[in-house]
Amino acid sequence: MKQFVTNFILTLILALLFSLFLPWWSVMVAAFISGAIVRLKNVSAFFVPFLAIALFWSVFAWLLSSANDFILAKKIAVLLPLGGNALLLILVTGVVGGLAAGFAGLFGNQCRAAISRNDK
Repeated sequence: MKQFVTNFILTLILALLFSLFLPWWSVMVAAFISGAIVRLKNVSAFFVPFLAIALFWSVFAWLLSSANDFILAKKIAVLLPLGGNALLLILVTGVVGGLAAGFAGLFGNQCRAAISRNDK
């Protein structure tokens, strides 16, 4: 349980720091680094970074969109097949970011396992 929380918080902190000066893919770098540092087992290696970045991107999208009363989010949701629903767009945004981070965290975890296996 401690490793889950450590990986979650480390992923959030790194994603927040990297997103200040790197593009959108910086969440993948953050998830990779946290996956390489904090070892997780089984499906948690995917789902912990997934949840961390999905929460981060959803909250960030909510804060940005609420500043202008969701005007742009509603227009983008019309372009996508979301029926103009801004909240659904925010949910999709979180899922897309979570998927990217989940795969990166899983890759970081696998790289750590491969390197530690070679050290023995």
